[in-house]
Amino acid sequence: MHRISLTSLAHFSLVSFSSFNHHQFRHRFVAVSVRRFRLDVEFGVEFGGGSMRFNVFLLDLDLMIVDVFRVGSVAIDVRMDLISGSDAKCWFGFVWFCGFGYEWENSTNLVPAVKSMISLLRTMSSHIVGYPRMGPKRELKFALESFWDGKSSAEELQKVATGLRSDIWKQMADAGTKYIPSNTFSYYDQVLDTTAMLGAVPPRYGWSGGEIGFDVYFSMARGNATVPAMEMTKWFDTNYHYIVPELGPDVNFTYASHKAVDEYKEAKALGVDTVPVLVGPVSYLLLSKPAKEAEKSFSLLSLLDKILPIYNEAISELKAAGASWIQFDEPKLIMDLDSEELKAFTSAYSGLESSLSGLNVLIETYFADITEEAYKTLTSLKGVSGFGFDLVRGAKTLELIKAGFPSDKYLFAGVVDGRNIWANDLAASNDTLQSLEGIVGKDKLVVSTSCSLLHTAVDLVNETKLDKELKSWLAFAAQKVVEVNALAKALSGQKDEAFFSENAAAHASRKSSPRVTNEAVQKAAAALKGSDHRRATNVSARLEAQQKKLNLPVLPTTTIGSFPQTIELRKVRREYKAKKVSENEYVAAIKEEIKKVVQLQEELDIDVLVHGEPERNDMVEYFGEQLSGFAFTANGWVQSYGSRCVKPPIIYGDVSRPKPMTVFWSTAAQELTKRPMKGMLTGPVTILNWSFVRNDQPRSETCFQIALAIKDEVEDLEKAGITVIQIDEAALREGLPLRKSEHAHYLAWAVHSFRITNSGVEDTTQIHTHMCYSHFNDIIHSIIDMDADVITIENSRSDEKLLSVFREGVKYGAGIGPGVYDIHSPRIPSTEEIVDRVTKMLAVLESHVLWVNPDCGLKTRKYSEVKPALSNMVAAAKAIRTQLASAK
Repeated sequence: MHRISLTSLAHFSLVSFSSFNHHQFRHRFVAVSVRRFRLDVEFGVEFGGGSMRFNVFLLDLDLMIVDVFRVGSVAIDVRMDLISGSDAKCWFGFVWFCGFGYEWENSTNLVPAVKSMISLLRTMSSHIVGYPRMGPKRELKFALESFWDGKSSAEELQKVATGLRSDIWKQMADAGTKYIPSNTFSYYDQVLDTTAMLGAVPPRYGWSGGEIGFDVYFSMARGNATVPAMEMTKWFDTNYHYIVPELGPDVNFTYASHKAVDEYKEAKALGVDTVPVLVGPVSYLLLSKPAKEAEKSFSLLSLLDKILPIYNEAISELKAAGASWIQFDEPKLIMDLDSEELKAFTSAYSGLESSLSGLNVLIETYFADITEEAYKTLTSLKGVSGFGFDLVRGAKTLELIKAGFPSDKYLFAGVVDGRNIWANDLAASNDTLQSLEGIVGKDKLVVSTSCSLLHTAVDLVNETKLDKELKSWLAFAAQKVVEVNALAKALSGQKDEAFFSENAAAHASRKSSPRVTNEAVQKAAAALKGSDHRRATNVSARLEAQQKKLNLPVLPTTTIGSFPQTIELRKVRREYKAKKVSENEYVAAIKEEIKKVVQLQEELDIDVLVHGEPERNDMVEYFGEQLSGFAFTANGWVQSYGSRCVKPPIIYGDVSRPKPMTVFWSTAAQELTKRPMKGMLTGPVTILNWSFVRNDQPRSETCFQIALAIKDEVEDLEKAGITVIQIDEAALREGLPLRKSEHAHYLAWAVHSFRITNSGVEDTTQIHTHMCYSHFNDIIHSIIDMDADVITIENSRSDEKLLSVFREGVKYGAGIGPGVYDIHSPRIPSTEEIVDRVTKMLAVLESHVLWVNPDCGLKTRKYSEVKPALSNMVAAAKAIRTQLASAK
């Protein structure tokens, strides 16, 4: 007779059973402590008298070795440690038990009880690719900014980080997660962490060796008083930004950051055995850029043999620390790769094979389908135990798996969406998993997220103001961990029927809810498809008409939109939202801030002004709050870069504009000056790409609906006398599909959406747009097709790569303002530096189309940085105007 009770698969359970023939004995608890790979089973029996003997066995889960020593008239204490591995070992040790017991006389066999328990535990295989770092209430953000401002110490920052990591690991363990990631936490960016691990510090930061500390690390990320930051760009097609490594043929790689090992040990000390995660060597190189001094013929992949020894060192340390699995993120595998790039993956993992021996190795991919060629390469890699795939955005990948999957490998099936906030359709996911189970086998199937949960909000429990119906439709990172484990339990035969029923009811509610559908909006959007919505006059004629009205100088200066958001300003908005100040008091405070911003720009002699956006919390959230079909969270923050977090709106239904959104503030600002005042709007594609978008209709349909709403706003601004209107499309490039075969379709509806917003304005109304922090050269013709009158675009932080497209012969007839300095760094550029940048621009662009402006908005900067930087920018523009005039 035996009895097993498992109260928690994550930490501590109690199992009691009896064993052995004959004799009365005192029965005691069996303690079961479950970690990701390790199952500790302790039990004790005491016969009436005799001497004590104890044995400890380390048993192999796969081999199911179970034995019991039966010695009459002696006490036996046995501890069995079962771990996944290839060898069974034995050693001796002492095991203590607390006093508890009762008389029991029976006979049974212990082995079936243990086998039954192990069977349950083995089949509950769950995995999380990665988790948000900022904390449920942005704890890391505030700790970072306090440290950067000199208000707190490095030790205080590290204390906050340690607490966040501990909470994350324990949360996943408590949910029953088997494969818990470590080293997905970062103080800034995971790619920058890899650069630190490899010691690939650009020479300008003055690093002289040793373990890389915060000074060098944050200088690379943010720049400092003397040198600029490294380039920052979008992480694939997300709104997360990574720090781009700068690599040349002479870089001296050295193992300079032991972060991955330290965090694995940190988790282990908490009783949580984790899967250390590293950015894979090939993806790291392909995500890098050649250093300035590198020859054009230089290949980043030529550095593979130089970085593998560093990876081998890190792997060896992780193995020595006790790691049994290691995860390599190789997201570049989902891109269109040539044969040489694919061969690099084979070479890389062959080079790591020796150090990886004895470890289980997971290669994780995400964000899109994987090509058939890449699939073949990946599943043929040496020394790899399992493969992770995004099966939310990878329907074609699912077909590749069904057509053939290696019989001895693990499949980490990413069926829970890591990039959106909608509750998983558990029934549908369970069907998918059951179909995969028949292909790869139950013991080799692991339920996972489609990608890191870094790209979603942290915890729905903090959203106390969302209505019950809408909240039932959602799942943030914490809830997605629960979903993953619920699916794993269902796959093991332990389905939580109540949880699945609740999930099904929420999906039915969403499908039938009247708040989702607006028939008038759908008809209006459908009618758009009959036109391409181009302005009637070409851009050259429009610019001429606009110049007559605006009378701007050569190289006109402007800023992108936002000005610094001070503590006082944020307090006013917060108190107004909490109804602690009246509307009249709020309006007066915002108008006063606008007045200060306008006066500052006039003092600096900027040509086209902005009102500074003091009334706006975020460039997307502000508009979403005034559009129908949107919902908002209190703590749904998502990391964008460094300490910068955004709180994406949730688009749950059809979108329309009930009333004007910006006209009041723009006209109030225009009344303060005779200079042109830009009306500031966020474009439909950016609102779409920076929101959590409904997944029950094509994204293009939702984008057209938003475009119609913005069109109404543009026309109202024009009627109110605003002659320059900027419609930001910062995220247009970000939404570009990762596969080239899908580019044309996306760009067609995205560019069309932008044109819809402004196709009806007069020729004399100047339409600007703005783009930032992406690679634009490959979509330059689509940018031209947007038909904006002026585009301001990030340029300085990316080493002026944008200019190369014009050197190659692309003609751009509209106004253009490549950014002249990086606003994401506290560094203040000199006038001479900006003159040099503008001079380079004039080598490839005509002076009559060139604008002078920063890379992006000034919201995150301080006035002590903004004033001198803008002053130097205006001085540089005037200096070059003088040069141009004297050259005539």
